Amino acid sequence: MGFAAIVVLLALVRLIFPSVAAPRLSAEEMLNDSTQVELAESKTDKETAESSALNAKVEKDSIKIAEETKKITEETEKPLVPVKAEPIPLSKPSKFFNADGTLVKHRIWSVASYKEAFPDSQSVQYASARRWGVESVQNRQEAESRKRELVYVGSNPYYFVDKMNRSIPYLVPRAAVLLNDIGRAFFDSLQMKQVPLHKVIVTSVLRTKDDVDKLRNYNKNATENSCHLYGTTFDICYNRYKTVQDPDGPKRRQVQNDTLKWVLSEVLNDMRRNKRCYVKYEVKQGCYHITVR
Repeated sequence: MGFAAIVVLLALVRLIFPSVAAPRLSAEEMLNDSTQVELAESKTDKETAESSALNAKVEKDSIKIAEETKKITEETEKPLVPVKAEPIPLSKPSKFFNADGTLVKHRIWSVASYKEAFPDSQSVQYASARRWGVESVQNRQEAESRKRELVYVGSNPYYFVDKMNRSIPYLVPRAAVLLNDIGRAFFDSLQMKQVPLHKVIVTSVLRTKDDVDKLRNYNKNATENSCHLYGTTFDICYNRYKTVQDPDGPKRRQVQNDTLKWVLSEVLNDMRRNKRCYVKYEVKQGCYHITVR
């Protein structure tokens, strides 16, 4: 009964004075609490100082930007004074430009002999055609089903494809790239030699077996195992060219075919020396017979 009375008494004291049951801090814990309060106050003061410094810097930068913007505006509003352009002297000799910056006019060298420069026979070109070409086709209908192996070659800024009766304008990709490079190189050479621009004319491309049989009836140079059967060979005539008309220039040609033939021979000679192709100079047909390598 006495124990029960003490418990009831303590419960009443707890209810009347709840702070009696609160945990008591040691001296060290009390010191830590006061230190944390001081650190928090110090941190707040430091952040306030940094914020004030940042605001001052932003204000200073804004004033500087405004001054620079005003200066740039004043400079742009000044009237432009025309300056005479002077040719830029070249520090090193160039084969394309003179010392005063003007374009060098290259001479036309051509080749010493067409037959000696382009002697590649049918047997030499046939071996390359068999290596890089497709299987020969019998007729035009079969050629239509073989277009996945070939690419179309039509007139473009670098060469002109003539009207064809005994061939169709398709080549293997390797030969098509070669033809395009020849046309571009011919253009570059004409520009460097300051010759009016002309396109080379392609006269024959891929032939079917039926085309070869018909061609052999009136052309003795046509062979049964023609390289044209494999899509690797094309003919470029050397006695005809397609004039590139200048809208502001004269409408008539200002250059002879022989001059263009000399330039074309230089281009083909370089291609052959770089092992890009085989070339045969066809006298009676008036063309270069070219097979990709």
